[in-house]
Amino acid sequence: MLDETTTPLTPREDIAPAPADSPAPSPSPRTTVWLTRLLVVGLVLAAVNLRPAITSLGALLEDVRAGLHMSGSVAGVLTSVPALCFAVFGVTAPRLARRFGPGAVVCAGMVAITAGLLIRPFTNGTAAFLAASALALMGIAVSNVLMPVIVKRYFPDRVGTMTGLYSMSLSAGTAVAAAATVPMTAALGGSWRLGLGLWAVVAAVAVLPWAALLVRDRRSAATTAGGDKERKQAPAPAPAPRIARSPTAWALGTFFGLQATGAYITMGWMPQIFRDAGVPAGTAGLLLAVTMVMGVPLAFVIPRLATRMRNQGPIVIALGACGLTGYAGLFLAPAAGAWLWALLLGISNCAFPLALTMIGMRARTGPGVVRLSAFAQSTGYLISIPGPLLVGVLYQHSGGWELPITLMAGLMVPQIVLGVVAGRDRTIEDEC
Repeated sequence: MLDETTTPLTPREDIAPAPADSPAPSPSPRTTVWLTRLLVVGLVLAAVNLRPAITSLGALLEDVRAGLHMSGSVAGVLTSVPALCFAVFGVTAPRLARRFGPGAVVCAGMVAITAGLLIRPFTNGTAAFLAASALALMGIAVSNVLMPVIVKRYFPDRVGTMTGLYSMSLSAGTAVAAAATVPMTAALGGSWRLGLGLWAVVAAVAVLPWAALLVRDRRSAATTAGGDKERKQAPAPAPAPRIARSPTAWALGTFFGLQATGAYITMGWMPQIFRDAGVPAGTAGLLLAVTMVMGVPLAFVIPRLATRMRNQGPIVIALGACGLTGYAGLFLAPAAGAWLWALLLGISNCAFPLALTMIGMRARTGPGVVRLSAFAQSTGYLISIPGPLLVGVLYQHSGGWELPITLMAGLMVPQIVLGVVAGRDRTIEDEC
């Protein structure tokens, strides 16, 4: 955990008090600028690595199945593992952050991602491949939860800007991994093992700034502990709110889950919808790329706009209206307006950075943000697990896309309602 008295920006006092010491002398402006830049670089690199473990595998799934003699049912389970790991391991983030500090946990998360991505391509069995994937996903899960916490703590006056920056970086990492994995694999001789393993190098780079911040923090803590022997004990932090009693937390968690459901369905099935409508396979892939790329600029704009509004309900409604229009287009004329529908669904999927921003705005204290982030994301990812599978079942048994698209549009309605509730100007501390 970075020492609060020498953090790049001055955190709010109610977010995370120093362990037991009084403040050390303030750092020089030059040191402050260096630390700020290092923390920003760390946030960007961490965000870039929060999805390539998933999207790079999706691009090479057929090759992996053949190479490991993996059955279709196991491959289907593999596509559901990320959401399950996000839900299960994300719950542990608050306890780990209290014990070791959020910066240290994110650093460990980057190490876990690196190790998992390095090990899994060179396994020789399905079980080992799944275990290595779970290791990487565990690192992603805890880092997912703690990104809003890091932003709230060290950039309390720039929550929207910094949330937008790492959301944009996350979207860029997702899109690049999906688009570049196959060409990189071909350039490396066609080996899917090298194509997947290359992303471990990118993850390893993300370890460096967090390790530097951790080393700096340990030295600062040692210096502070060896200084004034008569410093007074810092007051104990306020008890963390009981998150399950908060209607806002439940609304935000369900909103997060429904938007994740829509995003996973879109990423998994939208190309097939267009292909079944007569759109060429290459064009269908480009349409999905358009949907994903929309998240890069909007992920930066929407959080900044959200933090300037006391109530984020209007943004929720606008994004939901784009989603409903896009689904209506897929239902009525999927091929004729394909590019417009892809564009609208890409805008709708930007409910993700909005949800992350609201996590930082719906709690006043550091412990509150940690618990809300863990609760909302874990609950949300659990909700999102059955969505893509249900769409596949409906498609298989109905023989068309009318029922699945109706389901997608139907889920958008409670997403809008719950997003409006979660966007109200209140905090979980007011409700617990």
